[in-house]
Amino acid sequence: MISTDLPISLSRLHFPVTALGPGRRVGIWFQGCSIRCPGCISADTWAAIKPSSTVGGVLAAIRPWLATADGITISGGEPFDQAGALEVLLRGLRAESAGDILVFSGYPLEALHAHLSRMRGLIDAIVSDPFERTATQSLRLRGSDNQRLTFLTSLGRHRFAAYQTSRDNSDRHLDVAFDEAGTVWFAGIPDRDDFARLNAWLTTQGHCVATSEDKSCR
Repeated sequence: MISTDLPISLSRLHFPVTALGPGRRVGIWFQGCSIRCPGCISADTWAAIKPSSTVGGVLAAIRPWLATADGITISGGEPFDQAGALEVLLRGLRAESAGDILVFSGYPLEALHAHLSRMRGLIDAIVSDPFERTATQSLRLRGSDNQRLTFLTSLGRHRFAAYQTSRDNSDRHLDVAFDEAGTVWFAGIPDRDDFARLNAWLTTQGHCVATSEDKSCR
């Protein structure tokens, strides 16, 4: 049995998340990304930091949410940059939840073959491949159309088959949360330039806005 004392670097945990998969979901964001796609809306999760918790600590923190959650979405950062901790976390989630598990990765699916073979049955669906800022954006759950949604289990196919379609108005929403420091963050997949438009509007209202991609405050 693998110990859940394994260190893990996290950006945040949140429940409920409604914009990254079906139903009310537990959101787990890893901290640290070696891919760093230009235009990524989660640039605040790029920096590698000293592990902030253990897998056991994460499971304990989200345990009260799991009973009522429809599924779990794992993103980042790049979860597969901490593949060992990801695998142990997935095994713990499988033991404690019947919900589906969706993972986002910026790696091409082919580069994840060894990891996915070892994690067989632990991930129901995966959105893979790097975000491309200049690519079209018309597909559900994807920031750019080069990204692929792949079903890895029958549960994944059942839960996510409807997401192999074009985006519609139901996809154009974001979850908004405020942390203890007063920072606002969004969960979901915005339309291209949504944040730039929001920033421009807030500026006209006399507010000064800094984002994870643009830390300047004009």
